[in-house]
Amino acid sequence: MDSTVLNLDQVIDHAEQQLAFSQSTLNVDRSGKFVFDLIDKYVDTGSDKSIIFPANTDKEVTDLSGNFYNSIVHFKRINNFKYINKFFEAANSKLPVGGIFITKVETKDLRKKRLMAKYPPVLRNIYYFFDFILKRVFPKLPLTRKIYYLITKGRNRVLSKTETMGRLYSCGFKIIDERYIGNRLYIVCEKVKEPFFDEDPSYGILYPMKRIGKGGKLIYVYKLRTMHAFSEYLQEYVYEKNSLQEGGKFKDDFRVSKVGKLLRKYWLDELPMIYNVFKGDLKIVGVRPLSRHYMSLYTTELQERRKKTKPGLIPPFYLDLPKTMDEIIASENRYLEQYEKSPLWTDVKYFFSYYIQ
Repeated sequence: MDSTVLNLDQVIDHAEQQLAFSQSTLNVDRSGKFVFDLIDKYVDTGSDKSIIFPANTDKEVTDLSGNFYNSIVHFKRINNFKYINKFFEAANSKLPVGGIFITKVETKDLRKKRLMAKYPPVLRNIYYFFDFILKRVFPKLPLTRKIYYLITKGRNRVLSKTETMGRLYSCGFKIIDERYIGNRLYIVCEKVKEPFFDEDPSYGILYPMKRIGKGGKLIYVYKLRTMHAFSEYLQEYVYEKNSLQEGGKFKDDFRVSKVGKLLRKYWLDELPMIYNVFKGDLKIVGVRPLSRHYMSLYTTELQERRKKTKPGLIPPFYLDLPKTMDEIIASENRYLEQYEKSPLWTDVKYFFSYYIQ
């Protein structure tokens, strides 16, 4: 397929097709102009190395006549793709490092807003419930995934903002802009590396997290899922966009689901980590197992000290409840200094101090 020079008429034409629910032509025209302005900000719309591409499959991208494009703008919402990551990977393969990729999605929140406006009060809640179960829950469960694809062919899937962005990061892109226009989320990305080909992504309720264990060894720590799928790829993005709140958690972390917030409030999400204790990856008391990115926020000295012992199910954090990153580092250093001198007594002391405080 030959590359296509972008113009405002094309963008408005796409907006008219996708925004049939708009109340007036003026709304469509405005949406089209907003989309065009977004594209024009990041893309050389007059270049033959910029392409507007309404692909339906990853193969269509792979089969593009040119080897490389500086920019690829995709106007089909990715909810209708059966193999979303394959499509993103194909787009990545056609761009140089620094190349721009623009795509769009109807997020689950935007979808709910549209359905609630489309149906009468009683019917809309019933319709939304079954729509969510069929097109959001079914694709993620092993027992229902095949049924879902058999019925829908993978089309019109419900996707969260977190999952969409996480998929893009896992496929070698960095998000540089995001805009809500006409009930769609438009995402502008820059290629920064080759895709991370995850052959076994996790969607289920029980989530294996990659963490650093004793000796710097990579271990899998099991927790109940509190974040949307593909959240792990967005840790650096969230860190750049948000400051750390009390306790070392990210402030306003959009990756955490509503159910996840409830699980975290009562520490229920950490119950499966008991399995890691029996497996031998964790001990009862010890510093919290951290991801590579979170570990990088620590001092080099503390990183090396942490690697000398197993992480724990009950961290010293629970005892003194530090509020800032400096206080967290000080708390862990106190525990590790004591543990190096007297391992058993230190863990016993911390364990009983936690339960009698």
